[in-house]
Amino acid sequence: MKWILTVLAVWLMHGPLLAQHQYWDTDYDLLLRSLPQQRTDTARLRTLVHLLDLHPTNPQALPLLDQLLALNQRVQALDEAPYRRLRAGMVLWPKENAAAAALDSMKLAITEFDRVGRPIPWLLTDLVVLFNRLGAMEARKQYYDDKLAFYRVRSNTENIAACYLSQGNYYRRTGDYNRAINSSLRAADMALQFSRTLYVNELLVTGSIYADWGNTDKAVQYLSQALALPEFRRVQGHNRVFTFVTLSKLYLQQRQLQAALQSSDSALAARRTEVSEEGMNQAHALVQKAAVLLHLEQPQPAGQLLQRAQKLDDSLDLAMSDKPGEFELDATWARYYAAQRDYARVETHWLRAYRKATAAKLDRLRPKYLQQLAAFYEARGRPAEAQRYSSAYIALMDTFNLAQNTFHVAQYEGERVEQAQNAQINDLRQAQAVQAERLRLGNLLLLGALAVVVLLSGLGVFIYQQLLMKRRMLAQLRQTQSQLVQAEKMAFLGELTAGIAHELQNPLNFMKNFAEVSTDLVDDMHGEGLASGRAEGLEGEILAGLKQNLQQISQHGQRASSIIKDMLEHSRSGTGQRVPADLNALAEESLTLAYEGLCANDKSFNASLVTNFDPKLGLVPVVAQDMNRVVLNLCTNALYAVRQRQQLALVAAGQESEPYYEPSVTVSTRRIAGQAVEIRVRDNGTGMSEAVQAKIFQPFFTTKPAGEGTGLGLSLSYDIVTKGHGGTLTVESREGEGTEFIIRLPSD
Repeated sequence: MKWILTVLAVWLMHGPLLAQHQYWDTDYDLLLRSLPQQRTDTARLRTLVHLLDLHPTNPQALPLLDQLLALNQRVQALDEAPYRRLRAGMVLWPKENAAAAALDSMKLAITEFDRVGRPIPWLLTDLVVLFNRLGAMEARKQYYDDKLAFYRVRSNTENIAACYLSQGNYYRRTGDYNRAINSSLRAADMALQFSRTLYVNELLVTGSIYADWGNTDKAVQYLSQALALPEFRRVQGHNRVFTFVTLSKLYLQQRQLQAALQSSDSALAARRTEVSEEGMNQAHALVQKAAVLLHLEQPQPAGQLLQRAQKLDDSLDLAMSDKPGEFELDATWARYYAAQRDYARVETHWLRAYRKATAAKLDRLRPKYLQQLAAFYEARGRPAEAQRYSSAYIALMDTFNLAQNTFHVAQYEGERVEQAQNAQINDLRQAQAVQAERLRLGNLLLLGALAVVVLLSGLGVFIYQQLLMKRRMLAQLRQTQSQLVQAEKMAFLGELTAGIAHELQNPLNFMKNFAEVSTDLVDDMHGEGLASGRAEGLEGEILAGLKQNLQQISQHGQRASSIIKDMLEHSRSGTGQRVPADLNALAEESLTLAYEGLCANDKSFNASLVTNFDPKLGLVPVVAQDMNRVVLNLCTNALYAVRQRQQLALVAAGQESEPYYEPSVTVSTRRIAGQAVEIRVRDNGTGMSEAVQAKIFQPFFTTKPAGEGTGLGLSLSYDIVTKGHGGTLTVESREGEGTEFIIRLPSD
């Protein structure tokens, strides 16, 4: 009998190890309704354990625990210690001033569950509520860091996922979005092993964090990915409302107004849930639909929805941030009154929205409201208030940048890319190994064929052809591996480039605007000085010097804006329309423009321009503007290289010219075997070392002196050719002899 009880205890304590997805994704209500139908004590005990695994802290947990402990007195199949600790914590949980004692009891319960080896992911995540009630954020972080280290040593997948989930929630509250997304994605990857429902939830969380971080495309990507999964139908209540409200906000940012309206309607349809949350969910959905209607220039129905939301807020005293997301009622009222041109109420509601966001420590909303206040006061002709809120915005954003080192693509995204890349590389290596083995066998067969060459000459020829073909296949596999690594790297760098550019754009705009406004103020002061006779002498010199400095700031700001424009262009996916174009004419025009541009800056420069165009090339489908940019960039670089070599030769020889060196740039086109065309740009300039060639297509890499190049030209050209046209861009160069860039494009 004793050994039977032992087996039963192991089965009960380790049940989740069997059919994990079915176990953790079981419908709680269906399982609860099945409890009275269980005919044996063992089946009833197993169901009670399952229910407590799924929802260990909901209001029904305490009577379920009492049933379990009473039943186990008869069956004696469980170690009761973890459940007694859990019961003690649940008794204290709802009491107003007992959060600390409840937390201690729950920690002891988790320790007991760890001792018996039972996974308790939902108990771990529910513990966050008690930490938050106590305001013990740092203690919470330390607890989950310690538990994560403990579970990773023991490979406890469910509990590891729960710790990552709780860490992500902490980092999100503190504004560290990079780490928040890293933790959420790690939780999602772990959840795939035991709970599809949790996996969907973490995709939704990742999308919402990307939305907070400002990366709209990534946010829509993850939210749409979650909505497409069948498990999303199980997402109900505030989580469902939050998902559709967030999607509606994102579509608004992308100016997809009908999609935004559809998502807000879905949020209203999904609001029905527990009575305690009904009003809150409805208010959030009403405010979002009103925001969409204002963008659709329908203020009357928007105002009616806002009045309904205001009544709910007045009766429920809703928090500005709750389960369905941020409750931006005042901000939406401000936009409504702006449409009515009632500027006094606009000011009132923007100020109220900012005060509430500050009181609630909502760092995601405060910068946005500061920007709105600055823009409002500037439009109303109140520069002092506009300056004050603009300065507050810049100071606030500076603290965020120092605290987060913000990028718009989380670090773990890169790790995921690397993991997928390594898996593909391993597949390629396996293919290489197979080909190498086949090559070895081919060599053996070839040797055998040579021994009987007279009798098997035909077979020998066949094997030799197969051998050559397999060698070519092996070489192609190696080339594919190299291209795969480069393509993945360039794709990730492109996303990082877009993130950095967006982060720099706002403070740079403020800097340029302040410089221009300050220049106008200096002009006004100078004019007043002329009128009063004070503009001469030291004061006049100071004003003139100040104006010159401000103009320098504005000019350098303009150059920085140009660089940011190139960075954003670099990240563009390339959706232009391809139309048949004459590449011969395009290449000739680009070469001429590049040469004339260089001669305009250096009238002493002269070079030999050679063209060798294939008259049978025909029309090729390309995005003409993009391809013109690529060829123009390559021609400009080639002319720059020959000019550099010419100047170096002049300095070395100490004379005006050298008879043995003539700068030359050659542009040629041809149709190659198969359905492809080729453009070559060759120069006899300075050339490049192998180290430089390895980095030449990376963003921001340049060999030009500071101020003469951004390092984005070749990187952008590479993306246009490879991503935008499905072609290749390669380089061949010998240091001191010259360089040739080769563009290959599909011809249909």
